[in-house]
Amino acid sequence: MSLTGTPFLYSLIALCVVALAVPLLLWSRLPGPRVLRVAARMLMLVFAQGTAVALVFTLVNNANNLYDDWADLLGTGSHVQRAADLGPDGTGDIAVERLPRVRQTFTRADGPGMHAAGGVRVTELKGRVSGVNAEVYVWLPPQYDDPAYRHRTFPVVELLPGYPGSPKSWFGALGVHEQLLPLMREGEVAPFILVAPRTTLLPGVDTGCANVPGTVNADSWLSLDVPKMVRDNFRAEPAPRGWAVAGYSAGAHCAAKLAVARPDRYRAAVSLSGYNDPIAQRDSLAAQSPALRRANNPYLLLREAVAPPPVALYVSGQPHDGYEAGLDLQRAAEAPTTVHVVHIPKSAGGHNMALWRPQVVPAFRWLTTRFGRRGPAGGVTPPAPSSDGSTHAALASGTASRAAAGRRP
Repeated sequence: MSLTGTPFLYSLIALCVVALAVPLLLWSRLPGPRVLRVAARMLMLVFAQGTAVALVFTLVNNANNLYDDWADLLGTGSHVQRAADLGPDGTGDIAVERLPRVRQTFTRADGPGMHAAGGVRVTELKGRVSGVNAEVYVWLPPQYDDPAYRHRTFPVVELLPGYPGSPKSWFGALGVHEQLLPLMREGEVAPFILVAPRTTLLPGVDTGCANVPGTVNADSWLSLDVPKMVRDNFRAEPAPRGWAVAGYSAGAHCAAKLAVARPDRYRAAVSLSGYNDPIAQRDSLAAQSPALRRANNPYLLLREAVAPPPVALYVSGQPHDGYEAGLDLQRAAEAPTTVHVVHIPKSAGGHNMALWRPQVVPAFRWLTTRFGRRGPAGGVTPPAPSSDGSTHAALASGTASRAAAGRRP
């Protein structure tokens, strides 16, 4: 039975009802010696508390997409088949574009939000370069099947979740496709192909989106295998011209790092409540040695770059939760690198989906301007303001006046 499936949820609800009804009916009717009656009552209480905790956990997990399946929850699943040393560029001297075309079979994805806005599709991809085998979710914009666009290619945004987290969270808890669909139809946001690959590749550990020889090649999975599969199966623009990467929390760190480290594969990145030093996530493989920390710190990569990468970064965060990291990136950036920092005040909420959901639209408006893409209405949206305001939605999305932001610590 699926951890996130409806049958499991309904089974827990039924068990909770039973766990409540049994003590009410039998508490004073239990036969036998006193010791056995006390033991039976204790078992009823434990059963009631256990089912209640399980139900609450399941509801929270379904709302936030923390664990995708039982293997993720129990820390027993690995999606790494091999982890060769692929060198600094992550290719292992493989000419990726000369590899045979990847032909994938896609099915309709299940789960909260996955059937909305035209539906999300999923496939199991065997990474030829990285040695990672895992699922990839894809959503196509409304223009994709429009005959007027049949000869058009589309820009792509890779969506990365936090840790622990499921790629489904972008479509479930954040509702990215539901939020963007009407804006794409009106031409206010570019018709991006949205791609959400699995990032939890090893049991009980955050890969940090890093290549760690002998352990995992997460960087190559995300920046080589997944993009090649998308270009081989959909009318996607070539990299790096039409490619961006976005993430929240640990995924935000990955997004900024991948864009800065791989400017030959991405042109832009969106970081929501991210960090620069991998040590901020102590479960990250990228935090396990000074060398890995330096190699996966986007601030150090920018500061020490021989030639500044031609990438644009959108970084939003609250004080002590992403904002200072964005300012550091901004100070380290030199043209042609650009860093757009959005201040989100503490009053907007905490480090959770409720904070990130209203930031989706401003971030994609910004991506639209960076790629200079026009929708069917022909309009290009101006950049979203990078400050806060008075309503909760404005506070969380960073769309109120810059002066207001200056008045808040």
